[in-house]
Amino acid sequence: QAALEITARYCRDEMEQYGRCVAASPASWQRDCHRLRLSMSRCAAAHPIVQRIRRDCAEPFAAFEQCLKENQASVVNCSDHVNAFVLCADRV
Repeated sequence: QAALEITARYCRDEMEQYGRCVAASPASWQRDCHRLRLSMSRCAAAHPIVQRIRRDCAEPFAAFEQCLKENQASVVNCSDHVNAFVLCADRV
């Protein structure tokens, strides 16, 4: 939880913009929000604790991203994947 809070603190604008874009484009968010996703990733990559989460939780995060790709019209189907990633991040 602390790591996610740090990410939100330092990359709040990027996270909010990406989240709004995904919510506004349920069918095409991957294409429409790609630039914002990169911006958020670059911001997060600058912080050591986020780097540890990205390294230690790469597998559950990749599973979450794959779920999003497979459920573009119904991202709510990926809640289990989100929970797995959050649990991993909490342990970092």
